[in-house]
Amino acid sequence: MNMFDFEANRHLSQGAPLAARMRPTSLDGILGQAHLTDKDSPLRKSIDAGRIPSFILWGPPGTGKTTLANLITSTSNFHLETISAVTSGVSELRKIISESKSRLGMSGQRTALFIDEIHRFNKAQQDAILPYVEDGTVTFIGATTENPSFEIISPLLSRCRVFTLKSLEIKDIVQILATSLEDSEKGLGKRNLKIEEGVFENIASLSGGDARWALNTLELAADSASVQGNDLLMSKSLLNEVIETKVLPHDKSGDKHYDTISAFI
Repeated sequence: MNMFDFEANRHLSQGAPLAARMRPTSLDGILGQAHLTDKDSPLRKSIDAGRIPSFILWGPPGTGKTTLANLITSTSNFHLETISAVTSGVSELRKIISESKSRLGMSGQRTALFIDEIHRFNKAQQDAILPYVEDGTVTFIGATTENPSFEIISPLLSRCRVFTLKSLEIKDIVQILATSLEDSEKGLGKRNLKIEEGVFENIASLSGGDARWALNTLELAADSASVQGNDLLMSKSLLNEVIETKVLPHDKSGDKHYDTISAFI
């Protein structure tokens, strides 16, 4: 990376949404998924032993699937290739497989292939991965919001562990919001924000357990905060106005939308 690349990455990082800036940098920093990240959990034991199986992370949006995949591979000395099933196809997969074989032969470093929204791959695309998962050319990591039993072909699913992520609890979301408010380097700590009591709880209640939505809502409210002396005031009434400009997270049935909107009633 040259000086210009470094500066470009630095500016991109500074301009990234709050949710991206506040991604945990260690497995211990991930909240709400103790069944996966605790040191005594089966997944954590595999990670600590350097034995990473092919697996699928299944859970709602904003629960840490991408962050978890990145941290697992970075702590295990894997080379990580990340693609989205929405924008990638078989030709890109073939290129990654070819490079993975070369890397393994030249340096002995294994490759983890992370495919976000794996349920968006059709049967033929999923079939294209299968031989290389089977022979160990790549360790496959998939992320999906949909039930893998219905969206992943049986031969691929049978070669993967499935780890389920849970929607975050209100207390976890509140803690994440509070941390972002205090963090002067990556968060909102330099803004002198004064938060009315109950604002964090209201955001958390409306988030549906989605930390990304909660953080980005907080940032939007912070950008709209009113001046009060030397501080910026973020009130419940302001938050209510901000919420009206955002789509609330909800399940396909729409029930969660109506369950959470009651936080302001």
